Amino acid sequence: MAYISRQMKLSISNLERLSGIPIHTIRIWERRYNALTPTRSTGNTRYYSDSDLKRLLDISSLNQAGLKISEACALSPREIDDFLKKDIEKTINNNIQYEFYISQLLKSGIAYKELEFSELLSKAFVEYGVENSYQQIVYPLLQRLGLMWRRDNICPAQEHFISGIIRQKLLTAIDSIPLKTQTKSSWLLFLPGDEAHEIPLLFASYLLRNNGFKVVYLGDRVPLESLKDAMNNFKAEHLLFFMVRQRTIADATSYLAAIENSFSDVKIHLAGNGKVIKSLSLSERVNHFNSIDEFKNLLINLNHA
Repeated sequence: MAYISRQMKLSISNLERLSGIPIHTIRIWERRYNALTPTRSTGNTRYYSDSDLKRLLDISSLNQAGLKISEACALSPREIDDFLKKDIEKTINNNIQYEFYISQLLKSGIAYKELEFSELLSKAFVEYGVENSYQQIVYPLLQRLGLMWRRDNICPAQEHFISGIIRQKLLTAIDSIPLKTQTKSSWLLFLPGDEAHEIPLLFASYLLRNNGFKVVYLGDRVPLESLKDAMNNFKAEHLLFFMVRQRTIADATSYLAAIENSFSDVKIHLAGNGKVIKSLSLSERVNHFNSIDEFKNLLINLNHA
């Protein structure tokens, strides 16, 4: 059954912040392709609903999957829903044991059963290890959650509830690694000031610490000036951050240039929105990894260097 929510009233700047799609791009899609139909208040102010936000995210996802914007905007809500169903099917793990955990975690999470969800995830960590559990269970679960929200199958509170417990579990796993074992090269981990998807960064922190690397973890929404202050006190050899939000190539290029100019002697590692990152001209100092396995192979190579 679809989740029915009270419609939010969003300005176009709200829409930009929540979707990561620039205002001028939203306006072009509206004008050329009738992508959205904003409502006007009695004072003639345009505003958007959460349904508009979801449609915008759907159009962007379909575009990243290879459809032209004109084609994506022409799809009906039913046709877009069919695409989302297929995407959800792709998150189903062929291993029935992993899929059991995914489905049961989802079931307990959307019912706000904290103890049940927590015990299931802890059991998975013990049975398969933190690394394998994240790749085979947690990551597909998070993908499925995002798609279900866009289909109105869950509400944002349920997604936040589940993400919060996963975050706690990763922090506990990180805390269990003795600091004295971290004797290798130093890493500084952060998310840019407009990024808030912290779980992948926490997992990267776990991988680094578990492989003996020193880590300073700054978390999400870190302003550039704060990053500079941290680097002045902690001379990291590596910087790692994620750019997940949809953004213009110009904005992404500008931000990456600011990072490179601010930290000239540091190796930079970047992951996130593949379509955006692959459109950038990356210097030799910037390492882009597309998957967890690529990052793990990087750590193996550094261990043997």
